[in-house]
Amino acid sequence: MTATLGIDVLVVGLGPAGARAAAEAAAGGASVLAIDRKKRPGFPVQCAEFVPAMIDQELGDLDQVTRQRIDEMITFVEDGVGEVKPDFHGRMVDRGAFDRLLVDRAAAAGADIRFDIRPIELTKDGSVILETGETIAPKFIIGADGPRSRIGKAIGIRNMDVVESRQITVPLLKAHQATDIFVSTKIPGGYGWLFPRGDVANIGAGVRAQDRLRLKEIVETLHARLVEDGRVGTEISARTGGAIPVGGMLHPAGRVGDIPVLLAGDAAGLANPVTGGGITSAVISGGLAGSAAAEWIAGDKDVIDDYVAELSALFKGSLDHAYHRRQELIEIFEAGGAPTPDQLRQGWISYPAYWDERTLKSAEALAAA
Repeated sequence: MTATLGIDVLVVGLGPAGARAAAEAAAGGASVLAIDRKKRPGFPVQCAEFVPAMIDQELGDLDQVTRQRIDEMITFVEDGVGEVKPDFHGRMVDRGAFDRLLVDRAAAAGADIRFDIRPIELTKDGSVILETGETIAPKFIIGADGPRSRIGKAIGIRNMDVVESRQITVPLLKAHQATDIFVSTKIPGGYGWLFPRGDVANIGAGVRAQDRLRLKEIVETLHARLVEDGRVGTEISARTGGAIPVGGMLHPAGRVGDIPVLLAGDAAGLANPVTGGGITSAVISGGLAGSAAAEWIAGDKDVIDDYVAELSALFKGSLDHAYHRRQELIEIFEAGGAPTPDQLRQGWISYPAYWDERTLKSAEALAAA
């Protein structure tokens, strides 16, 4: 006979969104169980490990998990020289240490944290059966379980558009304080990168899902280029990869039976469709979801609509803009063409043309193309 555990809030996923959700829900007085199928926080790393400076406003001092600071962005269009965007500030973090910090904060707030646990069924009444045989009977569920969220699927909300990524970690031979971006017609639907982390660098690329079989060659070619330039070494110390949602913000709320469900982070489609960046939006949305859950448990039933409205106000405009910029390039590729260098610049965040609303195609025009 399996045991049934009744709790206020179940958080599925303990990345930045889930850990922040668990912390805020517990701090708000709810009993919280937070689970993750990974064996430990942040591993395997499926992230380039850059976070923008604004995250400090949400999380405070992050020096203990920072590998180095970033001051600017350098963009290479095709094989051209790098074009510098100054005052692009952020941190390269140790993602394992970063996730552990957020998990430790959740545990300190009173959340019950469990790793290496996989939910195998979400029943029609909102109970969750774990692979251990235990049944969890929550009053509220937060899905923070990534771009292919099982919780999102259970409420009929799924990321339908993703890019696939591949990344290697190699020695960095010359100190570097910028994130390097490589945009090219040879990297369709995405871009390549070099992100420095002290004495090593993450080199990777993301492409349309249908081009994922080209990723190995794309990353090897970029690596060879940087070796030839004398910037990085040949030895590869780590490999990783994963899916990134690029379809824009999803509706982040639903129900399973009578149990309310909120989605946060990648599960809610909050990664930027152009850059793939999603850690800051994960942290913010997780915090809002956790607070909303605690307030709902305390009796405020309007917080579900408030959460949806708040996420829309914070993220939908910029994500829609990025989605349309990406689709403009995708439309060219799918028609059998190749974007010009100016079109590639218009599709990347470091250039003024990216932000010019006058050149942005409408959603209706893109849908009709």
